[in-house]
Amino acid sequence: MSLANTPEPPYYSVIFSSVKNVESKEYDEMSNKMVELVKLQPGFLGFESAKDEIGITVSYWESLEAIQEWYKNIEHKEAQNMGKEHWYQSYNVRVAKVERAYSFNR
Repeated sequence: MSLANTPEPPYYSVIFSSVKNVESKEYDEMSNKMVELVKLQPGFLGFESAKDEIGITVSYWESLEAIQEWYKNIEHKEAQNMGKEHWYQSYNVRVAKVERAYSFNR
């Protein structure tokens, strides 16, 4: 996996941190489905994800309106509900405005 290629700031990030209570094939399938679906969402810029004891996914967005539209997506809502009912012990969602960014690439 590579790091997301984002534009010059400002833009927004959504930080989703989670602790799962169960491993399941259905979770993996839904996660893969959400990755493909979010790529089609207007205003989506990319994401980065790391999973161990705590899962952290940071997605990048052009605007708050684009984030709100993704949040309202029917299939995404279904995934959210399944997460609450079956897969997550706990999670946090944080939305932030990126004011400054810099990179290093070898």
